Amino acid sequence: MEKEPEKKGDQNQGDQANNSSLVQKIQQLGQSNVPQAPDSNIHVLSIIGQIEGHVQLPAQNKTTKYEHMLPQLIAIEQNPKIEGLIVLLNTVGGDVEAGLALSEMIASISKPTASIVLGGGHSIGVPIATAADYSFITPTATMTIHPIRLNGLVIGVPQTFEYMDKMQDRVVDFVTQHSNIKEEKFKELMFARGNLTRDIGTNVVGDDAVEYGLIDGIGGVTEAMQKLNEMIDENKGPEEQVIQ
Repeated sequence: MEKEPEKKGDQNQGDQANNSSLVQKIQQLGQSNVPQAPDSNIHVLSIIGQIEGHVQLPAQNKTTKYEHMLPQLIAIEQNPKIEGLIVLLNTVGGDVEAGLALSEMIASISKPTASIVLGGGHSIGVPIATAADYSFITPTATMTIHPIRLNGLVIGVPQTFEYMDKMQDRVVDFVTQHSNIKEEKFKELMFARGNLTRDIGTNVVGDDAVEYGLIDGIGGVTEAMQKLNEMIDENKGPEEQVIQ
C-alpha cells in the first residue's frame, strides 16, 4: 500500500522530465521530433557565421570560436571510430590567423576530409574550404575573395604595409597549394575592381569557383558523402576491405 504513491510519484517525475524535454525541443528547433543520426564513421564539423579569433565578438553575432574547433580536430584525429570528416561551411569570414589555424589543422588530418560550401564561404572561409582533400560547392553558394584588412589602431609606416603583404601572401600560398587555382588568377580575383560595389575583390558563384580551380566540384550532401566514402575505402588496406 505504501509503495503505490512512490510509483505514481516516480511516474509523474518522468512525465515532467519528458514534457520539459519536449518543450525545449520545440523552443529551440521548432519541432517535437528531432531526427537522430545513427552511429557513423563520418564526423560532421560545422563552421557557421563569423570565425572568432583572439577578440570576443558581440553577443548578437553568430560565431564559430576557433578555440572550440581545434580540440575537436585533435579528437577526430585520435578517435579510431572516425574514418572521415565533412566540413560544412556557411561563413562570412573573420579572424585571418584563426581561419588559417583551422585550415592548417584540417589539411594536416591524416583521415580523408571533404568540405561543402553551402550559402557562402567568404574571405578566410576560402582557405578553410580548400583545406579538405576534396571540396564541393552548391550551385547557389558564393565565395568572396578580397584583400585582407586590419581593425583597430593602424600605424602609418611602411612596416604596416609589409606586415599586411606578408599576411596576404600566407593566405594566397595556402589556397594555391591546396587547390588547382593558379596564383596569378587568385590574385587577379582578389584585386579586381568593379565586381564588388563597396570593396575590391570578386564574388565567385558555384560554377565559376569550379571553373577557376578553386573548388573541386559542384555538389551537396550526397556528393560529399559518396566522395568521402570512396576516399575512406581507398585509405583502407586490402585486408580491411575484405573483412568488411
